[in-house]
This record gives sequence, structure tokens and C-alpha cells, in this order.
Amino acid sequence: MTARIRGYALPTGEWTDLYADGDRWTTDPVRGADLVAEGWLLPGLVDAHTHPGAELPGAPLDDRMLRDDLHEHVASGVTMIRSPGLAGEPPAWFGRDPDVPRAVHAGLWIAQHDTFFDGWGRRADLADLPRVAAAQAAASGWAKIIADWGPDDSAVPIDVLTDAVRQVHAAGGRIAVHSQQAAGGAAAVAAGVDSLEHGMCLDPALLSRMAEQGTALTPTLSVITASREHLAARPDGPRRRWYLSGSAAHPGLAAAAAEAGVTLLAGTDSRPHGRIADEVRALAAAGVPVHDALGAGSWTARAYLGLAGLVPGAPADAVVYDEDPRTDLAQLDHPRAVVLRGAVVHRR
Repeated sequence: MTARIRGYALPTGEWTDLYADGDRWTTDPVRGADLVAEGWLLPGLVDAHTHPGAELPGAPLDDRMLRDDLHEHVASGVTMIRSPGLAGEPPAWFGRDPDVPRAVHAGLWIAQHDTFFDGWGRRADLADLPRVAAAQAAASGWAKIIADWGPDDSAVPIDVLTDAVRQVHAAGGRIAVHSQQAAGGAAAVAAGVDSLEHGMCLDPALLSRMAEQGTALTPTLSVITASREHLAARPDGPRRRWYLSGSAAHPGLAAAAAEAGVTLLAGTDSRPHGRIADEVRALAAAGVPVHDALGAGSWTARAYLGLAGLVPGAPADAVVYDEDPRTDLAQLDHPRAVVLRGAVVHRR
């Protein structure tokens, strides 16, 4: 069945009538096309920070769980994911089969020795870290470095991250960096990484530089604020104080980033999957303009990952809603239809 959708296409809100010609949108009528839905059209949602396929930190990648997790994403309207860290090498069908989202990934996390979750990631000496990151980026397009971890751990130095950025870019890839400490975030921004993941405790004075050099921020706001509730109930200590302080400032950081012109990407980080609507709403609740919050989970993220929106020649992904989700973000929980690679994968 050839899918056809029509309605008000975001981000512009202009009326459009699109036909799927294989995996590409066209405005030229296609014989036998079925009108899937009419309403408000988004060019497919994006979860730009998700780690599907493993139930617990340190667990191996499970192919069956991976597919189930990806189905949860699709059911929520997600047609594209970026996984900045997987528990193992993904199977050949990852990002390609018709029932799972398009995907890019950064392979195994790359961390210093004695940091990060036991059993996960690839450990490297500081001197070897840039080479390891470049090799990963050459293989999959992205590399992910853990710049800092616990509050007592040393951050990866600026010169090492700078060399990693240079080598990754020379290999034709992009680099994402995990940071939840001020030092790690500052080093990542100074090095010119492509995306800063989480960014908790980042100095807001660095946001203008991020905007100027094109470093995106994936604040994973909903999971950070949810974790705050668990930490608040624990006994006092350095780790608790660090997390409560950083997480309390994090919503304001996300809003300030949007105001500074930083590219914001919506990402859910942890289980359960299919919660991108929660992240979009968390961004909006923090003070990010609703249009920008929705873009972080749709057109902005797609453009950042190299996919065009609802225009002729673009990949044939879309989510259709009854009403404008910008005026009612609850619409994100009730897609009328989801089209992925030109095929209907959900219809209400």
C-alpha cells in the first residue's frame, strides 16, 4: 500500500499533500495511494539519546530485547534514533528493517579505566583514547566518550578531547561526549565536540560558544529530574549533594541553551523506551519555547542527523496528529498514524 498524508506540515504549518514513492515523499500523485490520515503532520519523531537492547547497566546486548525496545519507539512516533552507546555490536538489521526506526550509533562507550559501568564500554588510556574514538567513528559514523563520571573522578583533559575531535573529524565522523561535571563539560566545549550529552553542571557562560561552534546539547532532562527524586531520599553525602545541585539547575540550563541558540536534541537515555513525548514536555516545562521543544524531538533533530523534513525527496517518515501538538503536547501520546519508510506502521 502506498501511503498518502495531507494536512498542516510542521514546522511551517503550511498545508501539504504528500505521497510516498517508495521511501521518498513526493507531491506528485501516485496511483493507488491510500489516504492514511489527515491532520497535523510532523516529519517523524527522533530520540537522539537512547540505549536500547540491554535491561540493566553492564548487561550484554540482547537482539530480541533490542527489537522490542525499537518497536516501543516506533509506537510512540519515533522514526529515527541516535544511540550514543550500545551494549554490543548491533545486528545487521538494526536501523534497516522496515519495522524499526532508522538509526545511527556510536558503538561501545569509550571511557577511562576504572570509570563507567562495569561490563559496558571500551576502556582506553588517555594517550590512546583519540585513536580508539576515531576508529569507532570510521566504522559507524559516531564515537562517544565518557568525559567524566563520578564526582571524585578526574575528567578527560582538554588536550585529549581536542585530539579526539581532530581525529574523529579526520575520519569523517562525529563525536558525542557524556558529561555531568563542570570540568568535563568545559573540556568538551573547549574541544569543539559535536554534541554534549546530559551537560549537567555545565557553566551557562559556555552556551554562547556552543551556539557559535555548533555543539548541540542533549540534556536528557526528563530522566535527570526523575532521578533527582530517588537521590533526594538517600542519606547525605558528596554524590547526593552533587546530583541534587546539578539536577536542580538543569531545567534552567536547557532553557538558557535554547535562548542562546544552541541546537537542542531530545533524548530519553534510559528505560522504558518510547518516552520521547515526556522529554519534549519536560523541555517545554523548563521554559524552552514549545516550538523549539517539539523541534528538538522532530525537525531540528532530523536536520542535525542529516534527514530532511516533509518536502519532496525527503525520507518518507511522518507522524499525524488530530490537532496542532504545539498547542497541546498531550497530542504526542495519541498519534493518528505513523509512517516509516513510506509504509504505515501505526494507524488509529
